[in-house]
Amino acid sequence: MTPAIFGLSGATLTAEERDFFREADPAGYILFGRNCETRAQLRALTDSLRDLHGRERLLVCIDQEGGRVARLRPPQWAGYPAGAAFDRLYNIAPASAIEAARVNAEAMALELSAMGITVDCHPPLDVRQEGAHDVIGDRALGSEPKQVAALGRAILDGLARGGVAGCIKHMPGHGRSSTDTHKEMPTVTASEAELETDLAPFRALADAPIGMTGHLLFTAWDADNPATLSPTVVNEVIRGRIGFDGLLLTDDIDMEALSGSVPERAERAIAAGCDLVLNCWAKMGDMTAIAGRLPGLPERGQKRLEHALTGTQVREDDGQAAELLAKRDALLALVGQAA
Repeated sequence: MTPAIFGLSGATLTAEERDFFREADPAGYILFGRNCETRAQLRALTDSLRDLHGRERLLVCIDQEGGRVARLRPPQWAGYPAGAAFDRLYNIAPASAIEAARVNAEAMALELSAMGITVDCHPPLDVRQEGAHDVIGDRALGSEPKQVAALGRAILDGLARGGVAGCIKHMPGHGRSSTDTHKEMPTVTASEAELETDLAPFRALADAPIGMTGHLLFTAWDADNPATLSPTVVNEVIRGRIGFDGLLLTDDIDMEALSGSVPERAERAIAAGCDLVLNCWAKMGDMTAIAGRLPGLPERGQKRLEHALTGTQVREDDGQAAELLAKRDALLALVGQAA
């Protein structure tokens, strides 16, 4: 099994993709708007991936946070608010905010699982910092670590109730980023003591099934390598200080924050200790080179993958999500907002 998650080029598998994926046997796939046209089409696409590998519990993931990070959008799919909505409610009614975040995530998961999606790259546990770049911005669940952890736990629980595994991101913390990592690599000069704020929510949710790294350079830990490519950050900070022992994915390896060719980045990420490389853009040249250069997923990684998918399920849409969304909206109305 290739320790990679690959993107797909369109709404159906091409013959070239089908042949390559069958041979390379990637650990999973990631979906974007280009892959999601209608409910029937999307379910047929994910069914075709499971049929290709003969694995019912296949890692099929998506970025569905709500707000500006949502691959599935109305009118085909429901609308979901960004993390800031729950942050605002938490300021006046913490218990209501936690329940709103949970039911919102459960409704989201019911919709995703009906589409054959087993993993949501959500929630972001990045603690919002004043003056930072807006790449996180309203995606954040707050600026106080305990609040971020409480809302993040509610989201993980809601997703699990709906049959979907959550993925905490972006370890060891993206809240201090001065730039958009899609475009360039940010350098974080905060001290180790200051970075304890960033680590706290991840430490509180270290039992999450899946986690994702961020492409930031932390001078306090490794002045030469961004977190995704740093053995020090992966092993001593993420696995050590945070205590995360789940399935560790990279953020998109194609982002301009990283240097070198995409296959070179993939090799460095795996060598640093990441379990899987995320390669989103369905460029056949990059995917074939990654598959050719990476070693197979080792036994420890396979066990983490199996554990991460325990409890995920593909189901039919039974209409339960509507009731959950109504409850969410009633709670969000306490501060005059809805999805």
